[in-house]
Amino acid sequence: MGQFGVRVSLPGGREAEWDTDGTAGLEAQVMRDGMLVGFVPVIEGSEDFDEQQVVDAIARTDYDQPVARQRPVAPPPAAPLPREGGLFRRFLDGFRYR
Repeated sequence: MGQFGVRVSLPGGREAEWDTDGTAGLEAQVMRDGMLVGFVPVIEGSEDFDEQQVVDAIARTDYDQPVARQRPVAPPPAAPLPREGGLFRRFLDGFRYR
């Protein structure tokens, strides 16, 4: 697993900022309005994760506590996010949306 960063939007205006420096493993900070409100400690063995394992670890994380933990399984998929934009976006994209 190389160096990367991923930002995940969470309920309540929070964001999880996942990163790795390539040696320490996968970890995250949970932020709200620029303030640290929680974190995900380094996931043991994550320095050797492939892309699918990273996605699984991020999906299985329970962010509801200040120190997040991994769920045994990922939660079921939720409804898709609504398409953002409006009239201006539709002009730029050629009115391809309904």
